Amino acid sequence: MDYRVGLLGRIALVAALLFLLAYSIVGEWGVFMISLLLILVIFQVIFLLRYSESSFKKVRIFLDNIKQDKYSQLYPVKFDGTETDDLHIEFNAILAKLKEDQAEKEANYQYFRSVFKHLSIGLITFGEDGQIQILNVAAKRILNVDELSNISEIEGINKELHLAIQNLRTGGSELIKIAHPDGIMQLSVYVIELLMRGEKFKLVSLQNIQSELEEKEMEAWQNLVKILTHEIMNSIAPISSLAGTLKGELEYKLEHNEPLQPADMEDCMMGISTIEKRSEGLIGFVSDFRSLAHIPAPKFSSIGISKLFDQLEILLQNQLENHQITLRKELNPKELILFGDQNQIEQVLINLLQNAIQACEDAEEKLITLKAYIDEAGKIILEVCDTGKGIEEEALGKIFIPFFTTKKKGSGIGLSLSKQIMRRHKGNIQVRSHLGEGTSFKLIFNG
Repeated sequence: MDYRVGLLGRIALVAALLFLLAYSIVGEWGVFMISLLLILVIFQVIFLLRYSESSFKKVRIFLDNIKQDKYSQLYPVKFDGTETDDLHIEFNAILAKLKEDQAEKEANYQYFRSVFKHLSIGLITFGEDGQIQILNVAAKRILNVDELSNISEIEGINKELHLAIQNLRTGGSELIKIAHPDGIMQLSVYVIELLMRGEKFKLVSLQNIQSELEEKEMEAWQNLVKILTHEIMNSIAPISSLAGTLKGELEYKLEHNEPLQPADMEDCMMGISTIEKRSEGLIGFVSDFRSLAHIPAPKFSSIGISKLFDQLEILLQNQLENHQITLRKELNPKELILFGDQNQIEQVLINLLQNAIQACEDAEEKLITLKAYIDEAGKIILEVCDTGKGIEEEALGKIFIPFFTTKKKGSGIGLSLSKQIMRRHKGNIQVRSHLGEGTSFKLIFNG
């Protein structure tokens, strides 16, 4: 109310002075009076403009304070019911709310920063210029440093780790060994690329999985010993028993000077032949195991997937026709290129296709689909799907274990060999199957 009264009063005063100025000019009051009235009019117009702009100036100062995050200023309140008083009350309420929000954001920031710093997994964030924004306690402990300012400094700690951090993209991971005063560490390095307020930065996680690997390694050795013991004992027990029987019979004949009859000779030959066959089976088993343990390092080159699929179709055409199985190929894009060892990837696909052919032998619909595409994460996927009988749920978790097989005839190393080849290509193999609904194997290449 006070602002309106003041504004109207000043307008009325200017109007009165203008009326007097006009009257003095008409009445010829003289140059002095006319000049005096003119000066008064000018001054009153200036005062009127300043008065009218006073509220806008307060708003401008208020907005400047908000822009500069200055929320501590308080505007005086007289509680006299005037518009200026109401404006000051609103200003103070807004500033109090903004100050509260700022304090809450700061508390949240400090909370998450504290959680970030004290996680057991090492975490590092850095911008495009390499400047490190956050380096938590676990990362310092893993890297054995007190502080890092730029990500390039990691090169002095471990070149392989620095290279992995620079080259990995979102979702990419790698296993790196680094020397540490506490012993060798096996680090799982995982990278996420983020964009915040138009600025790109990377979040790197470092997790020491040495103890987990050692535990899994021990478990793998125990499983391997169980498998080897089981298979070797299955072969040696009958060999030992049969050899003991033959030895006993021959010793008896020699002790009693009894000549070997044709029937006795035939029994001995049959026993020796059985021992020979079982020994050959044991040698074959050991040979399979050796091939599983000595996979050569992949020789990487560009592989045209379309051409690879055509070669596989020609190679398996006879088997497909004999079992009346349809092979369908799906590529998206058609010119898809994969970087890997062609011989090894071809071997993996042959293993999967052979399994698919066997699965479709007794199926009503005999269809195998070979797919190649790029998924949402930018990974190249090769997929072999069949309409066969499917795999039982109990067996599904064991099919990649060496020498485990659900077939009457089979060594049980095909899928475990395929999994090792995929690991050497820094990829993975996944299976999805339901009884009566077919099976799908995915070869996932991280690129």
